[in-house]
Amino acid sequence: MTDSSSAPRNVAFLGLGTMGGPMAGHLAKAGHNVTVYNRTAAKAGAWVATHGGRSAPTPEEAATGADVVFLCVGGDDDVRAVATEAMTALAPGGVIVDHSTVSATVSRQMDALAREHKVFFLDAPVSGGQAGAEKGILTVMVGGDADAFAKAEPLMACFGRSVVHMGPSGAGQLTKMVNQICIAGLVQALAEGLSFAQQAGLDGHKVVDVISKGAAQSWQMENRGHTMLDGKFDFGFAVDWMRKDLGIVLDEARRNGAKVPVTALVDQFYADVQAMGGNRLDTSSLMKRLTR
Repeated sequence: MTDSSSAPRNVAFLGLGTMGGPMAGHLAKAGHNVTVYNRTAAKAGAWVATHGGRSAPTPEEAATGADVVFLCVGGDDDVRAVATEAMTALAPGGVIVDHSTVSATVSRQMDALAREHKVFFLDAPVSGGQAGAEKGILTVMVGGDADAFAKAEPLMACFGRSVVHMGPSGAGQLTKMVNQICIAGLVQALAEGLSFAQQAGLDGHKVVDVISKGAAQSWQMENRGHTMLDGKFDFGFAVDWMRKDLGIVLDEARRNGAKVPVTALVDQFYADVQAMGGNRLDTSSLMKRLTR
């Protein structure tokens, strides 16, 4: 199944938070007919005032007449509630694309329920943070029906630099779990390295400049190394959200038998940051545990 990203499509976007608002904006900028829903109606109204389109008071009304419905909400229960309501309004063959980070279990449940309604459900979590959403350069990892993916992929390309079908239902969420495992370990290692540099009397900024050109290089080092040294931790993806994601990882690991001892430890380090009042600081705030 093929489609054209240049042909205007009728789409709905449900959830206009830090990530969802900019993602929906890229769909509108590409010329698609976007109807939005947000639990706080004023936020939906503000989005329409900026981007055009229209808002609807319920997920069902927003989804009515849409070819593809996008979700970007909170946790498993939010996805269940919003997706279940939206799929009742879709015509047969319609597609729901869930960009929330939730469990693979709920994604598979929604996939099965969608098929009962003769529509499709794709789990499509994203990576790239608030900046990636605003710039339209997210990485999108997708699980679900291949034909449904082909129908929705040109739309996801409006805000995704890399949009990849990872396999059957749940595969997108499982891939996002791998992403979060890797980020947690990298940020903790970076925090420890920078703290060590400071304790050793080195110029941390020079250290970052040097080692970022070698084998220690990472996105986290290049984008967060200097700001961590400066004590700046206001870059979007909050500790509370990371703990939610790592909880999903640890639950899945218990189910599939994967050994993730470092991830479990870093999750507890994030709990320490929460106890310090850092719930809304970004994930690089692991540095604060080591410099207090």
